[in-house]
Amino acid sequence: MQKVKQLHDALARNATSHNVAGGQFRYLDIITVLFVAVLLISNVASSKITSFAGLTLDAGTILFPLTYIFGDVLTEVYGYARGRRVIWMGFLCNIVMAAILMIVAVLPPAADWPNQKAFEAVLGLTPRIVAASMIAYFAGEFINSFILAKLKIRTKGKYLWVRTIGSTLAGELLDTLLFITIAFWGIFPTPVMISLLISNYIFKVGVEVLFTPITYFVVNKLKKVEHEDHYDRKTNFNPFALSVENK
Repeated sequence: MQKVKQLHDALARNATSHNVAGGQFRYLDIITVLFVAVLLISNVASSKITSFAGLTLDAGTILFPLTYIFGDVLTEVYGYARGRRVIWMGFLCNIVMAAILMIVAVLPPAADWPNQKAFEAVLGLTPRIVAASMIAYFAGEFINSFILAKLKIRTKGKYLWVRTIGSTLAGELLDTLLFITIAFWGIFPTPVMISLLISNYIFKVGVEVLFTPITYFVVNKLKKVEHEDHYDRKTNFNPFALSVENK
């Protein structure tokens, strides 16, 4: 009986050999596409400041918390290293989108096209906003993934809600603090910045909590279908290393 338990634990800790490169997973590519799509859409939507449920938010915040849920699923099922590659994909796609929008904004409009100012107001991204978005995203997503991977080992794979919510509390705090500070310091009065920070943070963490049952369902289904439940015991946690292989 003890040997059976040891075998089960070994299978749970290690990726199956035919999935080492990630090419055999059935749903990893779908999750990757959804992660990047949600990231890009939320960044475009962030150009509008809105009031939602009594909170002052940039509109992208309504969708952005889903990137952390996708990040939780990626790390929990496929491991930190594969999640790291997806985070980098999102980072690079975001840079391309921002660069194209900034170039398009400065191109001279056609003589009979009257919407230049409207385009600049909505999609004319400034370098400061782009930098704030990039730095906040990079730091927050990696902190989220790192903490979840470490907590999974500490909790021996139990209490998924502790890992998803705990990692989000840290990742979203860093993300929100960096973005609000870098993007709006010296532009908005301090009380407005504090209000934005608190409102954004409460909303983002609230979404994570509310989606916990869905996260449980998706994670459990993926583990069964993918035959994968990765434990990052031998993982290189350097965010700049792109290999998915263990040490």
